[in-house]
Amino acid sequence: MVRIVGIGGSLRTESYTQQALGIAAQRVEALGADVEILDLRQLQLPFCNGEKEYPDFPDVQRMRDTVSRADALILATPEYHGGVSGVLKNALDLMSFEELSDKVVGLVSVLGGQPNSNALNDLRLIMRWVHAWVIPEQIGIGQVWKAFSPEGKLSDEKLSQRFDEFAQSLIDNTRKLRGVS
Repeated sequence: MVRIVGIGGSLRTESYTQQALGIAAQRVEALGADVEILDLRQLQLPFCNGEKEYPDFPDVQRMRDTVSRADALILATPEYHGGVSGVLKNALDLMSFEELSDKVVGLVSVLGGQPNSNALNDLRLIMRWVHAWVIPEQIGIGQVWKAFSPEGKLSDEKLSQRFDEFAQSLIDNTRKLRGVS
């Protein structure tokens, strides 16, 4: 079974990033994957200072262990000032090649303005640097406040179809690249 860990880079209570991550997780679960969401809002993580160990912050090791066991990741971020959120970048910086290399990664970005892919491009660079494999399908949701109904459902059928294609690609590529059935 394909094991996927989702990480959302938003600390907002009513986070569109977390909603988008939840939809991506539901879609890959529907295809038979086992999904665990690491909610950074609930983890006590320090600012990365380049240390190898953070004994005062057991959630760092918990995050590292969880990601190590995964075959694939879904990384979701709001786009802040044209780039990836500091919260997600810090979480990634607290990990190393040991946890991230050879993972298959799907990327999701949300922003309040017009569609843009700067945060997605930032994440591609970061993931390439740690030797992860980013799938070609990605989700970038501009004017995110229009994307969801009050119940948290996607308002646009084309966007829903993109989530389906994203999920299928993540599963297919994980099976190919990681040799998982």
